[in-house]
Amino acid sequence: MDTDLVQVAQLRWSRQRLVIEAEGACELVLGASADSLIHQPLHRALGIPEDRARDLDRKALEAVSPVVEFVPNEAGVLRLAFACRNGNATAAITNLRHLLTGAPPLQVSAVASSLSHEMRNPLSSVKMAVQTVARNTALSERDRRRLAIANREIRTMERMLWLFSEYGREVAPTLESVPVRTLVQEAAALVEPELAERQIEVRIEGDPTARVQAEAGRVARVLSQLLLNVAAGQERESTLTVQIRPAVPRGYEVRLTDRSVLSKPQDPSAIFEPFGSMLSRGAGLSLAALNRLMESHGGKLTADWSSGQGTLYTLSFPG
Repeated sequence: MDTDLVQVAQLRWSRQRLVIEAEGACELVLGASADSLIHQPLHRALGIPEDRARDLDRKALEAVSPVVEFVPNEAGVLRLAFACRNGNATAAITNLRHLLTGAPPLQVSAVASSLSHEMRNPLSSVKMAVQTVARNTALSERDRRRLAIANREIRTMERMLWLFSEYGREVAPTLESVPVRTLVQEAAALVEPELAERQIEVRIEGDPTARVQAEAGRVARVLSQLLLNVAAGQERESTLTVQIRPAVPRGYEVRLTDRSVLSKPQDPSAIFEPFGSMLSRGAGLSLAALNRLMESHGGKLTADWSSGQGTLYTLSFPG
């Protein structure tokens, strides 16, 4: 078996959550040889917290048919399809970072389209139910806080679905002349509740008359997640400055600095791959989706660490 082509590792573990069998592309998926994984605790083999491994084990033992879970670890995001066989739990594991690297856009597009279709309707139903409950004036302050958390998580899921859909989208943008300031303002408005919660003010500096050719709705939605990720790394009650500058030889640039990420990664290009972001916050798709979107506009997205003051992200729109 050519494990580099299969890209799947399979683990089987005991009731004590110790690995008793390991085969397949273990080094590629889990970063360790099959032999070295034997007798390892499940959480160490997967590189996840012990309580998360305990939860997966419970679900596997209770499953009447194969169950799929997505689990983040230091190596990326693991997809586990697991079940119970002969009294012991077993899982087929893929690493999404490796799987999606260089994946055909058509494949990713099909997955994104299917996922969006399957999740948008139930998510909308949940959102409407939460909004209906929130209109109850007799709710306690504790219940209102819980509803606020539910609303925040619903917005997060909506943005993640959009990012995944945008990353896999192959439709050329519908370009029109739009003010750059408007793009940034629309992006900030989409995450205004989260920014307000941390009391982050978005300040836009530069030429207010600057205009570029762009599909405003798509750019604003993806840019909003980058704004939110950068804001999450700042102190509360601070200012996030977005600069609009002329590009060379023509066009305009949008610049913002994440001051919480100071050092250059070993593989800078990896941050523009799915789940390749060095940020612990976010889903690891915002930079990948934004990079693809900028390329579809004939522009580019870059990251620079040379100042030593953080990571400078630059969106360059052609003139």
